[in-house]
Amino acid sequence: MVNQKLSIINSFYVNTHLILVILMVYQATQLQSPDDSPGGSPRIRLKDGRHLAYREKGVPKNGAKYKIIIVHGFGSSKEMDFLAPQELIEELGIYFLLFDGAGYGESDPNPKRSVRSEALDIEELADQLQIGSNFYVIGVSMGSYPIWSCLKYIPHRLAGVSLIVPVVNYRWPSLPKSLIRDDYRRRLVQLSFWFSKYAPGLLQWWVTQKWLPSTSVLEKNSVFFNAHDIEVLTKIPGFPMLTQDRLKIKEVFDTLRGDFMESFGRWDFDPTDLSNPFPQNEGSVHIWQGCEDKVVPFQLQRFISKKLPWIRYHEVPGGGHLIVHYSGLCEAVLRALLLGEEPPSLDHIHP
Repeated sequence: MVNQKLSIINSFYVNTHLILVILMVYQATQLQSPDDSPGGSPRIRLKDGRHLAYREKGVPKNGAKYKIIIVHGFGSSKEMDFLAPQELIEELGIYFLLFDGAGYGESDPNPKRSVRSEALDIEELADQLQIGSNFYVIGVSMGSYPIWSCLKYIPHRLAGVSLIVPVVNYRWPSLPKSLIRDDYRRRLVQLSFWFSKYAPGLLQWWVTQKWLPSTSVLEKNSVFFNAHDIEVLTKIPGFPMLTQDRLKIKEVFDTLRGDFMESFGRWDFDPTDLSNPFPQNEGSVHIWQGCEDKVVPFQLQRFISKKLPWIRYHEVPGGGHLIVHYSGLCEAVLRALLLGEEPPSLDHIHP
C-alpha cells in the first residue's frame, strides 16, 4: 500500500513536470522574454499591417554567397544563438536573417495566425529585405513547423532546408499507431492542447502556481534532458520566459499558447505527403536529431525520413534535445546544407 501511494505521488510529480515541459519547453535554443528583447530593432511592415522585427548577422547581405533565414523555437526570439564558427561564416560568405515570430520579441501578434501564415511571413520578410528569389531556411525545435509550411506553400523559394530536432505533431495521419500509441508525450500534448483550447485561464493559473517546480528544477531533471543536455544548461541562460512571473503576463502567455496550438493543432496537410522540392538535386533537405532526445522521439524522425527518402537524416550519438548548442553541430549543419558535405561521423558533436 505504501509503495502504491509512493508510486502515485511520483507519477503525479513527473506528469506535472512533463506537462510544463511539453507545453513550455519544446525548444532547443536560448530563451528570451519578449519584453527582454532589446528595443529599437529594425522592423518591416507586412501587407496586413503587422510588424516583424528582425536581426542580421554574418557577412553583409550584398556580398553574401549564401542567405539563410533562421526560425527560432518556442519561447525564443531573434536573439537566439546559432553557434557557427566565424571563420566558416566569412569563408563561405554566409548572411543570416533572424526574426521574431508573431507576438514574440518586438513583432506584433497575429490574431489570424496559422501554419500557412508562418510561411507567408517568411516569404514577405525575404522579399522586403530583397535577399533574392531563393534562400535557405533553418528551423529549430518548434521553429520547425514554419519550415514544413515553407516546404508546402513556398517550395519554389527555397534553396535548401534544415530542421534541427523538429517537433512532431501527433495528429499527422501518417504516423503509425504502433509508434505513438504508448508514447506518454502524445497523451501529455493532447491534455495540454485541450486546456489551451478550452480552459486557457485555468492553464495559465496552473503554470503560475508557486508550489509548482521551478525552471531550475526542470533543467536538472533527467526525465526531460540527458546528461549532455544538462551539461549544456550549466553553460547557457535558462528559461526566463517560463518563470511564474513571466507567464502571468497575458501577452507572453497568449503568444506561447497560440504558437503551441498551431504546432500541435490540425494541419491542412501531412508533411509525409510532400513532394521533393529539389527533384534535380539543386538543393537538399536535412533533419538533425539526437538519438537520446527525451522531448522528440528519434523513432518518429526515422519514420518520417523513411517516408520521405529525399530527406537526409542525421542522428547524433548521445545527443539530446539541445544539440543545437553542442560543439560542432552548427558547423556540420552548414557544411551539409550549403556544400553537400556529409559528415562521415557525428561522434565528435558534444557539449
